Amino acid sequence: MSRLEVDQNQSNFVLDGKPFFYLGDTVWSAFTNITTEEWEYYLKKRKEQGFTVLQINTMPQWDRCASNQKLYPFATKDGYTFDFTRWDERYYENARKMCRMAVEKGFQLALVVLWLNHVPGTWGSRMIDDNVMPKEMIRPYTEKIVEEFDEFHPVYVISGDTDFDTPQAVEYYNIALETVCEKSPLSLKTMHIKRGYDLIPEEFLDRIDFYMFQSGHNKEGQDMAYKLPESFREKYPEKPMINAEPCYEQMGYSRKAYGRFQQEDVRKAAWSSILSGACAGVTYGAHGVWNWQKINKPQNPVLGEGFDAPFPWQEALQFPGAWDYGLIRRILTDLRVRKLVPANELLENDTEEIRMAVSGDGRYFIYLPYSTRLSIRKELPDCTARAVDLENGRNADVESSVENGRTVLGMHPFQKDVLLIVEEMR
Repeated sequence: MSRLEVDQNQSNFVLDGKPFFYLGDTVWSAFTNITTEEWEYYLKKRKEQGFTVLQINTMPQWDRCASNQKLYPFATKDGYTFDFTRWDERYYENARKMCRMAVEKGFQLALVVLWLNHVPGTWGSRMIDDNVMPKEMIRPYTEKIVEEFDEFHPVYVISGDTDFDTPQAVEYYNIALETVCEKSPLSLKTMHIKRGYDLIPEEFLDRIDFYMFQSGHNKEGQDMAYKLPESFREKYPEKPMINAEPCYEQMGYSRKAYGRFQQEDVRKAAWSSILSGACAGVTYGAHGVWNWQKINKPQNPVLGEGFDAPFPWQEALQFPGAWDYGLIRRILTDLRVRKLVPANELLENDTEEIRMAVSGDGRYFIYLPYSTRLSIRKELPDCTARAVDLENGRNADVESSVENGRTVLGMHPFQKDVLLIVEEMR
């Protein structure tokens, strides 16, 4: 079984020495909610759609949907509050079986060690503080996670949806990170942090291998998809970056605001992040898959950020945005794109919604939410320009001209968002 590694370029990943695009799916609730038969179907479908990584919470997701599985990592009377001193080995046996099925299908695993509601001093445990793990259990619990899952060579995501705004939170996560580094020194480690957040404690920086950020599910603030990678590039040492939780398809807007994110919204979040420095990959989410909604099951009493009701998992698994994310991977893989350096300073168009990056071999990649003429502050007299319709996969040639030291690209013919690929003739 191969282990994922960071590329020498510090922007991407490699697997068995070959470029690897991290196309993740959030299926946080897998170990508690999904039957073996459902899991087999899920793996088949996500493999067809082009996904390469599965992000799973090793603890029961606090805002998961109801389930008849009755599988929990610790002894519990209600399925929410745990006796952290007593393991339930049935849970780990089932989780290992699910991991084995996934890796046999060719997936990499990204396993979250400590979701924020189990850690004092985080925004989640301030909402609900009846299931905080005792500090003396952090090390034995983390050792248990490595013992159970290390054979699958997972990425260890030390934190889940967290902030680091209190000494208590930093201390808990430091113990967990220290333990994983000691027990699994060759594995990749990272932190999953809350929406719109860009703080990584300095003491963690030399022990995590790449950055995860979250542009999240607020209707306002979707510009975090490009602002967060810009911030990480400015503040921290160069490492691969991933938008590990952009807006999920058909997720109701956070805080019970009316509306849902559509196929086009999730595409925009993905490409905006990738062309702003987070080119190692991106994670998709479908509202009904991450929390595994089953028909006729009651709503979870823990609402987390307050989202509207999810779709049944069978429907959510078929949302069209999943295929769009698979197309992202296929475009960048087929074009042998390894590293993308943000280059919005070359654009004269007066908007930040258009995102532009340049590859190491001099190709320009531009995401346009809507058709318009582009002006680039560089002469590209012998270039070709091609627009890829990101919803339907159609391609169109785009006219270009050089005017007063600038390259002007004409409008493309599609009515929705495109990826514009500009290549200099050599």
